[in-house]
Amino acid sequence: MGIGATIHTFDVTLADVDRGVYDDLSFKVAQHPSETLAFLTTRVLAYLLEFEEGIAFGDSLSGGDEPAVLVRDLTGALQAWIEAGAPEADRIHRGSMAAERCAVYTHRDPDKVAGRWAGKRIHKAEQVRLVSFDDGFVDAVADAIARRTTMTFSVTEGVVYAEVNGTALSSSIHERRAG
Repeated sequence: MGIGATIHTFDVTLADVDRGVYDDLSFKVAQHPSETLAFLTTRVLAYLLEFEEGIAFGDSLSGGDEPAVLVRDLTGALQAWIEAGAPEADRIHRGSMAAERCAVYTHRDPDKVAGRWAGKRIHKAEQVRLVSFDDGFVDAVADAIARRTTMTFSVTEGVVYAEVNGTALSSSIHERRAG
C-alpha cells in the first residue's frame, strides 16, 4: 500500500488591502507524497492571493486535468485557472483557453520558468500572469508550516506580510507576463 497524502489545516485571517478582500478562512490542503512543502506553500499562497467566491484547490496532483487552484462562478463555469510551480507551456495554453484569466505562482526562479515557455504557443500569453516572491520567502513560509497552521496574511501595496505560527515574514509580489 502506498503512502497517503498528509492533510494540513490552515486557519487564516486574510486582509488583502490591495483588492479589498477581508475574511477569516479555515481550509484543509492535502500534500501528495511526491509534493514538496515549497510547492504546497506556493499553492496556499496562490489561493490566498486569488481568494474570491468560488475558489477551490484543484485536483492537479493526482494527474487530473484541473489546475492547482481554480475559480468557478455560480453556474459552475471556470473563471480562473491558477497553476503553481513550473508548469509546461501546453498546460498554460490549455488553461488560458479554458478560463477567463490564467496565472502561474512559482517558488522557482521566474526567469527559468518563463524561459521554458519561450517560443511555445500560449493562448493570450500577454495576459497570463507569472507571480513570484522574494528569494527565500516561500521556503521560510514552508519552514513555519505545521500540520495545523495559524496565519495572518496581509497584502498592502504589493507586499505580503505573513505571520505563520508566530513567525513574521514579508515579501514583495513580483509579477510579469508570460508573453
